Amino acid sequence: MDIIQDYLLPPTCLLCGNPGTPHRDLCQPCHRQLPRNRQCCYQCAERLEVQSDAPMLCGRCLSRRPAFDDTYAPFVYGDALRYLVTGLKFGAQYKNARLLGHLLAEHLQKTAEKPELILPVPLHNSRYRQRGFNQAIEIARTVAKDMQLPMDLHSCQRRHDTPHQTRLTAKQRRKNLKGAFVVVKPIKVGHVAIVDDVMTTGSTVHELAKVLKKAGVAKVDVWVCARA
Repeated sequence: MDIIQDYLLPPTCLLCGNPGTPHRDLCQPCHRQLPRNRQCCYQCAERLEVQSDAPMLCGRCLSRRPAFDDTYAPFVYGDALRYLVTGLKFGAQYKNARLLGHLLAEHLQKTAEKPELILPVPLHNSRYRQRGFNQAIEIARTVAKDMQLPMDLHSCQRRHDTPHQTRLTAKQRRKNLKGAFVVVKPIKVGHVAIVDDVMTTGSTVHELAKVLKKAGVAKVDVWVCARA
């Protein structure tokens, strides 16, 4: 099927327009130039200036531990990643979601323990109707397929249509998101991975992880394409 698709619609790099690699709309030079998030806090993926071979925590996680356990964010949010994410989020470029999903899954297959299911960060119904899709779900579809994992779209809901958080401080974001999520169906697994596009302060995934832990989930990881 992929061979036929590549023949009819040859992969084209979404960043430079040159031919892509097999089954992927990204060329090798652009792939090599993507900004990797290699040296980071293992819990929140914030970039660290200290070089170490051992897993490290940032000062923020040491003083205020988040509800989630580990974060996997292969790239730094900027330039190419910003272009792909904003094109998806505000331009409904679904091909961007497929590429981001492939890149995230490729990283996870080498680094992450497999959870029992993945859960995209829910949008409130009014925001979903306005946008017409949930970018976290679109990315998670590809991740679920590549990693052969079930995806849960029904156990958790966003009950508050929280305002946009772009210009809010970390403290304001935490207040804005308090009580935003609710578990509406039993989650009968012990290990869940939350999937989203970008992680900025971690307030959203912290609040979601908190309700998942209260619902009985023992381990909650966060999988995002990039860390801001």
